[in-house]
Amino acid sequence: MRPIRAAGIGTATLVTLLACTTVATAATDTGSAQDRDKTRVITVLGEVQQLTRFPVTPGSVSQGDEVVVRSDLFDEDHNKVGETHGTCTTTRGGADEAEQCLVTYILPGGQLTVQGVYFNYLDQGPFDNAITGGTGEYKKARGWVHADTIATTPKVVRRFTIHLV
Repeated sequence: MRPIRAAGIGTATLVTLLACTTVATAATDTGSAQDRDKTRVITVLGEVQQLTRFPVTPGSVSQGDEVVVRSDLFDEDHNKVGETHGTCTTTRGGADEAEQCLVTYILPGGQLTVQGVYFNYLDQGPFDNAITGGTGEYKKARGWVHADTIATTPKVVRRFTIHLV
């Protein structure tokens, strides 16, 4: 996942899935029943609700910094359909920062786990993370999550497009 700068706390991270993102009929779920055996796309919006940064060296971005984040997931009508819980560790500090993130998406029908590295958080551009597994109806999940930042104030909001294969 790609971190962002949040006022007063330094690097902030929105997840995934989390970055990771849902199967509720309220969420956008594309593809015919026939295609679902092969690929499935789910789209949700994630809003950061809690974020805590644990810097190694206060006032700078350093290797070993930790970020813990929780986001609520919403469908296009702003109905809550799940949440994410994640942690990120800075693996390279400075202007060319890199972070390794692990995020769990809690969705109707089960959970998805997602992980990946993202770079240069200041541009808040799109990123992709790998789906590494799941539970319930996602127990054999594989694929990826694509994230786009769509707002940074008053809360960070990202659109997560989950590609299940």
